[in-house]
Amino acid sequence: MPKIVDHELYRKELLAKCFDLFAQKGYSSITMRQIAQELGVSTGTLYHYFPRKQTLFEQLVEEINQQEMLMAMAELEGIQTLQEKLEAVGRYLSKNEDYFIKLTYILVDFRQHQDSKETWGNGVFKRVDDQSRQALKDILGIQDPALASFILSLIDGLILERLWGNENIDFYEQCALLGKILTAYLSNKEINCQSSSGR
Repeated sequence: MPKIVDHELYRKELLAKCFDLFAQKGYSSITMRQIAQELGVSTGTLYHYFPRKQTLFEQLVEEINQQEMLMAMAELEGIQTLQEKLEAVGRYLSKNEDYFIKLTYILVDFRQHQDSKETWGNGVFKRVDDQSRQALKDILGIQDPALASFILSLIDGLILERLWGNENIDFYEQCALLGKILTAYLSNKEINCQSSSGR
């Protein structure tokens, strides 16, 4: 009887193994043949699942984003206040610091080797960015898109600081401070809205 292969599961297993390869060798420095060798599969098998290296990379980014959202939601489950949620985000970032530094390195390396006419706002990267922004809004209970963008940018900046070796950055401390700032900002905004509508 022939072996039954769950192709979707196998594709995800291949993608998971590629994360460390891209982190170690860089996007531009590794070929599909080398990826196949490192994964222990034939180049034909690799090309069957991913017709080009960029396709493999884009699917990896999508898969990573899905996994990140699931892990973040699990981490914040049952937490009520914005302050507590952002403190939990800080703990989550601290616990997974090496992973986020590798991911940032991989994305910067990939972007560095793309045609400058291609924008980040197209295709898979726009989709991933939109999904991340929506997940953040849902998790934190924030509906303002500009505020969600601000929070994501701050988190990305913290990760970049750590990537550059800044030991003074503490994810928990920064996220706790952000929680205080946002709580005060949203409270003040609500008071201003109530006073304007009461006139």
